[in-house]
Amino acid sequence: MSGNADSPVVITRHAALGYEGGVVLGNLEFEIPAGARVGVLGPNGGGKTTLFRALQGEIEPLAGKLEVNASCATVQQTDRSRLDYPVSALDVATMGTLAGLPWWKRPGRAEKRKAREALAMVGLEEHARDHFGSLSGGQRQRVLIARTLTSGANLLLMDEPFTGLDAPSEALLESLIDRLAGDGKTIMIATHEVEQASRWDLVLCLNKTQISFGRPAEALSRPVLEATYGGHIVEIPGQPELGVLPAHHHHHDGEPEEANR
Repeated sequence: MSGNADSPVVITRHAALGYEGGVVLGNLEFEIPAGARVGVLGPNGGGKTTLFRALQGEIEPLAGKLEVNASCATVQQTDRSRLDYPVSALDVATMGTLAGLPWWKRPGRAEKRKAREALAMVGLEEHARDHFGSLSGGQRQRVLIARTLTSGANLLLMDEPFTGLDAPSEALLESLIDRLAGDGKTIMIATHEVEQASRWDLVLCLNKTQISFGRPAEALSRPVLEATYGGHIVEIPGQPELGVLPAHHHHHDGEPEEANR
């Protein structure tokens, strides 16, 4: 794990997060160093989305402290992307530069160059002119990561990025996450893949409260997983690992309905 542990990218102290309806996620007490790959495990409705919204500054803690010492952006799930818009991979990657431009200015050569560099970083430079909707799921996910990179973010929040990917695409994406972390990016990955998360630097388990946080060897015990997922934990025949039943995507974290539109 790279980065200086003396200057954490994320610090929480007795933090509670939620909305007008009350606390959704409480008892947050962790620090994340720069360059860490952090698996964020928990059931749907357990608080992962609320945490990501707070890290982006969309909501303020209801109590305690949440401090983010880096520019932050979310990498959305590719299966939630519109595929019928007539935009290229380069167009999508360039969108990440918009936040840094005056409202009246369109992206120019410098922004396009930055987008091409980001596409090269994720291994898709040769697909720059391809229609975004024609790319495979794994390629689209990497384009969305490139868009985040062009924004200059150093803390990347990935919302279940492996959903719907085949094994080769998963391997490519996992390798990209490793390279980005090696370059000093801090990456938090919301996932249900326990075995995959066990290969990352840190794991944060949530279920309306912080269940555990730390290195996988200590933070992924069976009691922790049972407290995190309850009845959704299953034995995998012939394997030592525990599995998690597939999640159903309905609503997130008890947010107000309009928050998900």
